[in-house]
Amino acid sequence: MYTYFVKKLTSLSLAGISLLALAACSSSETGSSSETVKIGILQYMEHESLTAAREGFVAELEANGYKEGEKLVLDYQNAQGDQANLQTISEQLIGDNDLVLAIATPAAQSLATVSTETPIVFTAVTDPLSADLVESIDKPGGLLTGTSDQAPIDKQVDLLGQAVPAAKTVGILYTTSERNSEVQVEQAKELLEKAGYKVVVKGIASTNEVQDATTSLMKDVDVVFVPTDNTVASTMTMIGELSVEYKVPVIGGSTDMVDEGGLLTYGTNYEALGRQTAKMAIKIIEGANVSETAVEYPETVSLHVNEEMAEKLGIDTSKLSVSE
Repeated sequence: MYTYFVKKLTSLSLAGISLLALAACSSSETGSSSETVKIGILQYMEHESLTAAREGFVAELEANGYKEGEKLVLDYQNAQGDQANLQTISEQLIGDNDLVLAIATPAAQSLATVSTETPIVFTAVTDPLSADLVESIDKPGGLLTGTSDQAPIDKQVDLLGQAVPAAKTVGILYTTSERNSEVQVEQAKELLEKAGYKVVVKGIASTNEVQDATTSLMKDVDVVFVPTDNTVASTMTMIGELSVEYKVPVIGGSTDMVDEGGLLTYGTNYEALGRQTAKMAIKIIEGANVSETAVEYPETVSLHVNEEMAEKLGIDTSKLSVSE
């Protein structure tokens, strides 16, 4: 009997030690997982500029030790330009992540309406002030900060004059529901009129209207200016085809828009902008206060020419220069 109880007690003790060891192991694993950062990404729609910003963001995270599957869990969602999708996805991402990246103004605005404590870093937002995303550029004052993609429109207007010196009428195509586009159109119209051009502005509501609107515009103007407009950017291949057909060059808001069918721009490199945004996100992840992290403007802005389009349009771009 005594031997039986000794064996029984020994067995129970070993079982207890095993349970403690398992508990310790479990606790250790939880500690490790708590060091994993969860980042959600909400991209407004699919087009080259926004995708380049996302890819640059992810690449820069990895370059700084935040590699997906190791120290990082990424949840990427694309709203496909649909407002209802934006709201649903925003609620999901805010609830499940430590930080969320908003790509484009509508994505940032949607996330801002649902977040009460999760920091949001935005990119590809032209004017965060007019979009009511921040209180000021230097001190955002809330849960959002990030990078603007605003390029110097005055330099784009100057390049337009160099590339097409005979131009007298400039058309502007933009999406009426995109606040970032409205801001650029206002600036461009003022600068173009100051430079002596007649300006024709045409707004669209969706991609379904782009072909007819562009065709109508190109029949009446010498050059078309398009801002960094998400809807217009997603249709640049078609706009480029119309540009060749009507022999009307397009000055694009971004380098990616030029690659897809524009003639030239002095614009933002979105892959580089995404990397710049990632550096801001890392600072916040590692303890910086989002409300005191200043909004940044593009560090990489350059003259970008689509030489193939220039050849098709018979335009010499070899002497273009940007004044400092």
